[in-house]
Amino acid sequence: MDTHNISKSELRELIKEAIISTFTERSDILEKAVSEAILDMKLALAIEEGDTGEYIDEKLIVYKLTD
Repeated sequence: MDTHNISKSELRELIKEAIISTFTERSDILEKAVSEAILDMKLALAIEEGDTGEYIDEKLIVYKLTD
């Protein structure tokens, strides 16, 4: 197996080209990643909005669910 020495800037350029090529050929990957990020952000905002700091006893919740 041959080893090749490349500079940090050459490696950076190769990685950059690979990422651009991947997103150009497979735009669905980027679309899915952005979509998931937006859903995660919406969930976090909903949780934050619903967090009032008030807590209910677990026994009361179980009672209400089984009643």
